[in-house]
Amino acid sequence: MKFPVFDIDSDNQFNDMAMEIYRYQLEQNQVYKKYCSYLKKTQATRVNGIPFLPISFFKSHQITTIPDVEPEIIFTSSGTTGSTTSKHLVSNLEIYNQSLDHSFKKFYGNPQDYVILALLPHYLERTGSSLVYMVDRWIQQSDDERSGFYLNNLTDLAAILEDLQQSDRKVILIGVTFALLQLAEQFPMDLNNTIIIETGGMKGMRKEMIKSELHSILKSAFAKAQIHSEYGMTELLSQAYAPDGIHFKLPPWMRVNARETNDPLSKLGHGKTGGLNVIDLANYESCPFIATQDLCKTHADGTFEVLGRFDNSDIRGCNLMAIN
Repeated sequence: MKFPVFDIDSDNQFNDMAMEIYRYQLEQNQVYKKYCSYLKKTQATRVNGIPFLPISFFKSHQITTIPDVEPEIIFTSSGTTGSTTSKHLVSNLEIYNQSLDHSFKKFYGNPQDYVILALLPHYLERTGSSLVYMVDRWIQQSDDERSGFYLNNLTDLAAILEDLQQSDRKVILIGVTFALLQLAEQFPMDLNNTIIIETGGMKGMRKEMIKSELHSILKSAFAKAQIHSEYGMTELLSQAYAPDGIHFKLPPWMRVNARETNDPLSKLGHGKTGGLNVIDLANYESCPFIATQDLCKTHADGTFEVLGRFDNSDIRGCNLMAIN
């Protein structure tokens, strides 16, 4: 069964479905309902009036419209020992599968056309990661024996990449930033027919660097490769991709806007730096309207840039109430 959100192909369809899901959230999502009630924002009549739930609530509450249904999977964010991590209760894994499949087709085509190489933990090592789940699905769909996880085996990965340069097989190499930098330092090479997708993530492994510096290093080490970026998170069921590495494009069932960093209810125009609000309609059984802790700049063509994270990650809206 194809879920209706994946049939969206116009702004009008998106707006109609967003309003329908907003009303559903007010009826069924007790955390979102109480949050909107405290804000006195339960009567939105258009999409730009819909409140966004601070993402930190995924750390402290069960965000779901069907609390009596056992989730099929729980995605968890990574974190340091003792830190509180986000939990995304996914009641229907098929929704995520369809989101992944439709997005891949839109941005890259058919997974069977690629060898998928991952500089990520193996699926069995990180079962709670939505990113690892996504890439594992790509690997299975690519149906190539060379596709797989190579985070702890750069030598074998480099050998496979060198062999692939002798063929016309297309390649996607996706990985966390620090691992891609390790590969760039140890095994620089020309990479024909290769798309490198960096997903961010230093996690204390290295000094943070701005995206332009990272991409400059990757382009220098891997001449001829295309350098893309992926934007996703535990709390979402969809991703955005930047074919130029900077300007992220969205699937039809997602939208973003910027807000004032100290006011979760405000909206900023294009070209101004602010907090990133995300609408992910695939998320309708948890919460599709999320105020993230990332900084962004949106553009009139529908793309956006991610500029970093808040210095102070507490969003003011979290302090407006205490949900039991």
